[in-house]
Amino acid sequence: MRKRLRYLWIAIAFCFATGVSAQVNKWQDMYKVKKKDTIFGIAKKYGITMPELMDANPEMKTEGYELKKGDYIFIPFHKEETVQQTVAQEKKPQAAPGSHPIKVGVMLPLHNVDGDGRRMVEYYRGFLLALEDLTAAGISTDVHAWNVNIDADISQFTKDPAAGQCDIIFGPLYSHQVHALAEFCKARNIKMVIPFSINGDDVARYPQIFQVWESPDKMNNNAIEAFLQRFPNAHPVLIDCNDSTSKKGIFTFALRNRLANKRIDYSITNLNSSEAMFGKAFRDNKPNVVILNTGRSPELNVALAKLESLQNNRPSLRISLYGYTEWLMYTEYNLDKFHRFDTYIPTYFYHNPLDPKTQRMEQNFRRWFRQDIQYALPRFAVTGYDHAQFFLRGLHKYGKSFKGTKEQNVYTPLQTPLKFVQVGSAGMQNEFFQLIHFAPGNRIESIAY
Repeated sequence: MRKRLRYLWIAIAFCFATGVSAQVNKWQDMYKVKKKDTIFGIAKKYGITMPELMDANPEMKTEGYELKKGDYIFIPFHKEETVQQTVAQEKKPQAAPGSHPIKVGVMLPLHNVDGDGRRMVEYYRGFLLALEDLTAAGISTDVHAWNVNIDADISQFTKDPAAGQCDIIFGPLYSHQVHALAEFCKARNIKMVIPFSINGDDVARYPQIFQVWESPDKMNNNAIEAFLQRFPNAHPVLIDCNDSTSKKGIFTFALRNRLANKRIDYSITNLNSSEAMFGKAFRDNKPNVVILNTGRSPELNVALAKLESLQNNRPSLRISLYGYTEWLMYTEYNLDKFHRFDTYIPTYFYHNPLDPKTQRMEQNFRRWFRQDIQYALPRFAVTGYDHAQFFLRGLHKYGKSFKGTKEQNVYTPLQTPLKFVQVGSAGMQNEFFQLIHFAPGNRIESIAY
């Protein structure tokens, strides 16, 4: 019989111990603890024994454990019911003959102590939802998760025999933990996915690493190349927004150098300029592409208001906006204006809440975890879902030869496309880049490079 996924409810209540292994059985219920509840009373309520309840919730076995109002606990089937469930499961479609469960490790800060932990818990929850869908597709997995916080010595987790059995490990989050985990994975031929921002060049030294994160310098270079390809005959208008906190000057300075090298004329104006002076920066005989030197919302709103006034006075003026990834956070309020001004946003990801597959995933998240996905950029639960689908489908199809290249991609993402290119003879670096185009007529398209 195919081994059942041993994971789903582990993440629900933030009950992550140092080494968290997923559970074996499917639960009959999740119970929210009320005032004056006792372990004995809950077990009796569900017709199970106290040892069965405690086996389902290992933290109950720790010294000094107390039930707390509002906590969630897992209610297993009574042993006899579990046997009946197992018989029923054997009748379900099985994985392809000869296939084996993909052994997955997750080494991230899975706790409720700080923002890092809460984001990674959400990532892991999305990951678990993907595993449920992979099971339905006939792809079997065996997952183990460890709470690896910022102060942890990761070698303490790699001593767990389950770690050495993994086919792939997702983590760590922190740069100072990468080298030790990379050495561990190299010695055992385990693929290692670094899912978020990291410092260092380990991907150029370890062939088993997949580095998802792309640096700000790489984003700037990609955005400049895409700009030059997209607007070879346009008139660039750079707006100084007087934002002393902005780091976007690195991008605009590099763009101006490239425009000068190509002998492309451009204008510079200021957000505080009068309407007359502001309008002089624009050309009537060419398309105008506007670039701000900040990604902040207040300055963007002022710029949009000035552009509206300008275009109302000069209706034939053609204007496009070339923005920043942060602007995706502002679509709720500026969507109509983004479409009006033919806006392009460089990014590595895009969350479309109207996509039916995305809606289904988010509905499942709410159903399982009784809360909405955090409003963040990107959505961490959706990122976890995409990463699990991309890598585990790839491993299922290609085995150890999976490298995540464009040719090997077998998954259409909800938010987070991936395209890996090998770094010399070492690891794989994600190089996906796209422009999200908010076109006139309320069309939204992704232009991938």
